[in-house]
Order: sequence, then structure tokens, then C-alpha cells
Amino acid sequence: MSSGLVLIDKPSGWTSHDVVARLRKLAGTRRVGHAGTLDPMATGLLLIGINSATKLLTFLVGEDKTYEATIRLGAATITDDKESEFTTIANPDVVRALSLSGLEHALTALRGPIEQVPSSVSAIKVDGERAYAKVRSGDEVKLKARPVTIHRFEVIGEPRLVSDGDNTFYDFEAIIDCSSGTYIRALARDLGAALRVGGHLTALRRTKIGSYSISQAQALDGLTGETLQVLPIEQAATQQFKVRSLSDQDVIDLRHGKRLRVQDETETAPTAAIDSSGNLIAMLTKSGNAAKSLVVFAFDQSGEDA
Repeated sequence: MSSGLVLIDKPSGWTSHDVVARLRKLAGTRRVGHAGTLDPMATGLLLIGINSATKLLTFLVGEDKTYEATIRLGAATITDDKESEFTTIANPDVVRALSLSGLEHALTALRGPIEQVPSSVSAIKVDGERAYAKVRSGDEVKLKARPVTIHRFEVIGEPRLVSDGDNTFYDFEAIIDCSSGTYIRALARDLGAALRVGGHLTALRRTKIGSYSISQAQALDGLTGETLQVLPIEQAATQQFKVRSLSDQDVIDLRHGKRLRVQDETETAPTAAIDSSGNLIAMLTKSGNAAKSLVVFAFDQSGEDA
């Protein structure tokens, strides 16, 4: 199996680890990893690296992401999503009084650079243990706020009132462009808190990671080793990153651990270094007055030793 990225449309109910395990069987290699975990409830884009492309994942996990979410106002839950019981339920009259204008006003405080407290059932480690494991064992977990940036938090369509027994909820769809590390469940929680009715997530779908789109993804259902589509590592790198063309001497220098002259004095982000045959040789970054390699790829990128 050649090295590259596989873009998967993860179904609900699967963990990201489940998808990796499935791809190991389909690709016939254990050198498989993913960039950017999705909760089991969530669906959508998951980037899977095969063979040498697992080294590329390091540079992809920090890319901005886009989500489509359904947020329910009127109740808070332990996990900030529909997967657990309510902790508070708002008075139906208060929920019915919610309006689109009031919702839009509350959203303004959740756009741009913000300090966000992650969900208590996140995978963040606390004293060496995952936060969600501590919560499920009955411990109280308080996580520190961290900076994230919400580039877009936009209501899609018309919000709607939903009745469920004696309870009334205010549901709406949203599209969210955000920096890596953002918890969409926490946005739903904080929006509900701002409106004093509680809030949680009922559906989540990731549609973009950097320049990679859900339109490029494959469904897992029915996928076989023969139908598996792998985006070659060179195409995967040049789709997302700035490209530097290498001379034959540049390639030799990089493979001997040497640094190259800087072509762009302002360039500090990872750059894909491509040789004259179109092969991905290295990922580079500016360091002082030189360009240094962050990783150098083996010549045979289809081999297990790459």
C-alpha cells in the first residue's frame, strides 16, 4: 500500500480508533494513524495517514476546522451533548421566549478569540488520567480555560421549538469555523449558560480540516481494499501546504541533515519540499537564516520502512 491520506466520512457510533483499526485491515499495514479525534456521536471528516503519511499528520492536527452542528437550548447535560442525562431543564415559558435576535446577540460573545473551558468529558489528561474517565468514575473535574478562535459561528435556517413531554426546547443548526482545539460541545454549553436556559449538542458533523473537504471523503460502509482511495502523500502535502521546489543538490543536502537557504524570509509555517520528479522529500520551516527539515521522508514511500 502506497503512502498517503485516506479521507473518511466517519459514521455515528464509531470511535476514531475504530476507523484506524478498520483501515489497518483494509490497507494491510499497521502504520496507520489519524489527525483530529471525532467523538463517537459525531460524523464527518477524519484524516487517516497510511505508512509515511503518518508523519504528515503531525502538521495537520493544528489546522482550522469547520463543523455543522445542531444545538439544543433549554437543558444542560453532564457531557454537554445528548449522550447523557440532563442536569438542568429550563422553564418552558422561558424557552418559548427565546428569539433569533436574542440568539444572535449571545453569539457575538462566542466569536473571535475567546477563552474556552473544555468539556469535562474531554480527552484532556488530568493528573495522568483522561478527564472523561475521571468524570465517569464520579470525580469532579475542573479544566482550565484555553485560548481558541471562532472564525464563524452562524445560525443556518430558522430555529424551531421542539416539545418533548412536559419539556420545550429551542433547536437550531449552525456552521462553525474554528481553530484546532475548539470544543463545539463547550460552545453549546456556554451559549445555553449565557441565555440562562442551558444548552447542549444533539448532532455534529465535521466538514473541513484545513483545505481537505468532506466532498473528498469515502464512506466506510462497503469499503474494501480494492475500492480504498488513497490521496498520494505528495498530493496530500501540496493541497495543504506551501510548496518549495528542490534542486538535486537540495535533496542531497537535506538527506545529509544540512539546512537550506531561506527563499521566503517571512515563511515560518511548515512547507512541503518537492523534488524535480514530484516526490515529497521533507517538511521544512524557517529557523534563523536557514530552512531546516522538520521531517525527511525516506526515498521509497510505499515501503514499510519509509
